[in-house]
Amino acid sequence: MDLALDLTDRAVRSASLYGALRDALADGRLKVGDRLPASRALASDLGISRNTVATVYERLVAEGFLESRVGAGTYVTTAARRPQGGTVGALSPRPGWRWAPRPTSGEAAVPAYDLRVGVPDAELFPFDTWRRILAAESRLRGHSPGTYASPAGLPRLREALAHTVAYHRGVRADPGQIVVTSGTQQALDLVARVLLEPGDVVAVEDPGYPSAIDLFASHGARVVPVPVDEEGLVVDHIPEETRLVYTTPSHQFPLGVRLSLPRRRALLAFAEAHDVGIVEDDYDSEFRFTERPLEPLHALDDQGRVIYVGTFSKSLLPSLRTGYLVAPGSLVDSLLAAKQLGDGFGPVQPQAALARFLEEGLLARHVRKASKTYAERRSILLQHLDSWPVEVLPSAAGLHLSAYAELPADLSERAATEGLALDTIATHRLLPGRDGLFLGYGAVRTDSLPRGLERLGQLTGWA
Repeated sequence: MDLALDLTDRAVRSASLYGALRDALADGRLKVGDRLPASRALASDLGISRNTVATVYERLVAEGFLESRVGAGTYVTTAARRPQGGTVGALSPRPGWRWAPRPTSGEAAVPAYDLRVGVPDAELFPFDTWRRILAAESRLRGHSPGTYASPAGLPRLREALAHTVAYHRGVRADPGQIVVTSGTQQALDLVARVLLEPGDVVAVEDPGYPSAIDLFASHGARVVPVPVDEEGLVVDHIPEETRLVYTTPSHQFPLGVRLSLPRRRALLAFAEAHDVGIVEDDYDSEFRFTERPLEPLHALDDQGRVIYVGTFSKSLLPSLRTGYLVAPGSLVDSLLAAKQLGDGFGPVQPQAALARFLEEGLLARHVRKASKTYAERRSILLQHLDSWPVEVLPSAAGLHLSAYAELPADLSERAATEGLALDTIATHRLLPGRDGLFLGYGAVRTDSLPRGLERLGQLTGWA
């Protein structure tokens, strides 16, 4: 055991050894259950008396950090266990803070059959092309690397985004209305910081996206769940005092249904009548497998009430941490100020690389290629769902399918032991309602998908 000691003064050798051992306990070099060297051996290694070592050991035993086992030695006790995250500290979160980090798909070992929602297939991403472009855009003299950039994002990327959303989604946007963000969560956070006061009502879809729900609530909003049926969000159930509506109209998360055209018009009319803002989260509509989607809410909005939010987490990779929002002109300066206060500006070189990726048509090419793979997996999944006692919900886009079903109470836990990672509808509800599965086909390999579904069928008794 290596210890840094000041042994020049005999009078303080005991204190020096005590401090060194306490430091080793505090920083985790000595862990619970570790056996310390015998006092004679440590004294010999350090060139000090055995009595000095024995005295320090006795003090640490008395304080509860060590225990002496007759005939076995001296061991570190549980009292020395390091708190997660470092020193506990005297500070506490503000009153009312009740959120903890959610588990993420990258924290655990990759499951054999990954049927979770929102995880694309990284093997389909053109890494060689991306690496070449990123290297080219990271030149020393490029993009003024020694200066501070605009919080809105690189102008070239905003221009490319304006063209992309106009061409592929029918969203009319001037580059000056676009703010580049670190994914959807930052976009929602900016909107909440600019639009919401504590106590304001935010209407959300139920079942819905938990991270959005938690984000709005963390800003002090009163989150009100609004049911979803076969036509999407039930607009008639939105409270009149609502300040903001959060919706996923093109591919409702997690059920997958589309907000019908009459409901879209009703929602816009409601927003105009009650001075309401709408966040349209268009999170994965790039992947379409049947008819073309309905026009985005943003394309129907002539009052400037819709904030359109997009991300590249599904179409490219979550690790790029790049998204964007298209805001009404009346909110742009406030959103830019909020972003500047929060993180200054985003990484310039990756934004430049993404701009070139869009300009050269590489995103469209990647989506076309990936869509063929995802379509094959989707077909396999539908074949199994059609043979099971489930109610498959219609879905024309995205990377998952949803189905109402009666599920065993411990299905998720049993599935995990079989190498299956999946999500249930009930975990995304605020109100009581039907349970079921939503099954992602983005991350699971095509050749292993049938075996994974067979295991799921055996666990549920449907096979």
